[in-house]
This record gives sequence, C-alpha cells and structure tokens, in this order.
Amino acid sequence: MQQGKPGLIQVIRQQMESAPEQAITFRDYMELCLYHPEFGYYMSEEIKLGKEGDFYTGSFIGGVLAETVVEWMLKEPFWDKEAPHEPIRIIEWGGGSGRFAKQLLDALIVQAPDIYSRLEYISIESSGSHRRLQEEALAAHAAKLRFLTADDWYEEGPWRSVLLFSNELPDAFPVHRIVARDGAWYEIYVCWDAELSALKEIELPLKNAAVQAYLHDEALPMRDGQQFEVNLAALSWLKSVALGIGQGTVMTIDYGDVREELYAAHRMRGTLLCYWKHQAEDAPLSRPGEQDMTAHVNFSSLIRAGEEAGLTSSQLLTQKQFLVENGLLLKLQDHDARDPFSPAAKRNRAIRQLLISDQMSELFKVLIQKKEEARPE
Repeated sequence: MQQGKPGLIQVIRQQMESAPEQAITFRDYMELCLYHPEFGYYMSEEIKLGKEGDFYTGSFIGGVLAETVVEWMLKEPFWDKEAPHEPIRIIEWGGGSGRFAKQLLDALIVQAPDIYSRLEYISIESSGSHRRLQEEALAAHAAKLRFLTADDWYEEGPWRSVLLFSNELPDAFPVHRIVARDGAWYEIYVCWDAELSALKEIELPLKNAAVQAYLHDEALPMRDGQQFEVNLAALSWLKSVALGIGQGTVMTIDYGDVREELYAAHRMRGTLLCYWKHQAEDAPLSRPGEQDMTAHVNFSSLIRAGEEAGLTSSQLLTQKQFLVENGLLLKLQDHDARDPFSPAAKRNRAIRQLLISDQMSELFKVLIQKKEEARPE
C-alpha cells in the first residue's frame, strides 16, 4: 500500500491519467512532492529544519558560518565603492526558517556596523510557512527586511551593490533522472502499479531536447545502467539571477562537486537521496510529500551557466576551505574545560563540527561568481 500524503497521491495519479504514457517524468513527480501549493513538502507548516525536522543546514551549526560570511564581505566587498550613499543589498533566495538571516544580520551589527547601516535585506521566498517563520525570526531587524516574489525581484532589476546568497537551494530543485541502456539514453518516469496499489518507476526513451543538449554539453559517459540527475532548473535559475544583477556577487553554498566526480564510474546510482527524520534513504517513491528529496549540485554546469549569462567565477571552494580562509580558526575560544555547556564550549563544538563533519566540510562547496558593471571610459 502506498504511503505518503493521500491528497498529493491523488494529484499525482490525476496527472498520470492525463499523460499519453500514463506516467509522468520523475522531474515532474519530484516537483509535485516538494512544491505542490497545498501538499508539497516545502510548502507545509511542518518543521523541516533542526533537531525536530528532517535535515540540518549549515546555519544550524552555530552562528559561526554567518560570522565567517561577514569576514568574507569585509575582505571582498561586493558593493560599488564609488557609490557610498547607495544601499547595500543582501538577497537571500530560499531562506527557510530565517535562522541564517538572523545570524548574519546579528553578526553585521557587531562586525560591520557601517555595512548594516546601509543594508537592505531582501528575502525571496515561495513558501508561505517559511515566510512567516522569517518574519518572526527577523523581528528585531524588521526595518531592514523586505520580502519580494521572484517576479517582483526581476521587475525591479537590474540590481547593483548586491550579494545574492543561497544556502542549500539548487540541490532541492526538481531533477530529471537519466539512465544509459544498450547505447541509448532513457528517462525515468513514475507510474501507478494498480496491482500493488503503489507508485513505481519505469524507463522510457529520452525525448526531452533540453536534457539531450545537457548530456551533450556535459559529455556524460554512457555506461550501461548508470543513472544521472539533470538539474535544468538550477541552470535556469542561475541564468535568470545573473541577468537580474547589474553589479554584484552571487554566493551559492550547497553540496555537490564538479562533473568529473559526479559522473564517475563509482556513482552508478546517481546522487538522489531522500531525508526522513535525519535518515538518508534511497526511496523517492515511499513517502510523497512527507520527505525531502535532493540531488548533488553539478558545480561545473553552474559555472558554465553563469559565464553564459555574464558572471565570472572567481572561486569554487570546499566549505572547509572557505571557512578557514576567512578566519574561522581564529574564532576558537579558551574556556573552562570543566563546563562543557558554557557558551564558549558550545561555540567551539560548532566550529569543530563545521570543519570535521563529512557533510559540512568537504562535500559542501562555496561558489562565488561576480558581475562587474561596465563603466564608460
């Protein structure tokens, strides 16, 4: 018997019944599971971040990540120095609970009050429940905060003196899943098995021209039986973002790698994972609407997409490299070792976790891309 949100399962089956193949692409299935306005996982009121939810993000490992981002800002200013009276804008796309935004704004008050005084913090958030959480978390910074829809943000552009920041955003975009069979490409679809009263996967010949172009551009190897994820939504998002910026920086923090690693021979099943109560599972059909689904980000393709839209890629670092290069080790504090619950002890543990955790150190990457405004000579 199929588990998951009954209302969402009904929506999925209705879409299948109206499709010629009596099936929908995995990409469309994933989009419904995560983003359906009523039943989508990210759109629900249920807690999804922290100890009570299904996954952690870097913002939950203490405020030191935010403090380190501020240190980077001071070293690498993204605003126009020739326009000292122009607002400095940080735009966070998909800010979740608002916890990172609060940590960043709190850190700016202490570490960079001059920046804070000129700051406008803009949140682009599609989830109503997340927006409400952000309003609560950022109440102390309400005068600095503005919410925009993606459409409004594009209409108000091009933006200058802007840092567009995201933390674990592209990994949550819906992906096509592709598999090589007997020298040909197939796409994974989801259909309904009436006998089992459950969802199941099937493979159909690939016919999506945009996916075919991606496979060609990325020069994916055709190993029989190997699965790949194709995240066209991430590329479209980054290109749109780049076109909306007149001058500034895009910082993307997420887990993933370059194409050579993501599509290596040891990854025969791809990178798609589901998260349920902090447990990683390879069962995307098991709980539609009740679990997170993610796929590793192809940073090579993000770099290429950004360059095509006018961004230059200044750095691709592991999160550990980024943290160390921007002074994280200097934030370790001496403390009374007899009190493991003191603020200093808790802070030091957060720093150690950011540096030594498998997920938070090497797997996570920081991509920094810039756009300089052309000035008349």
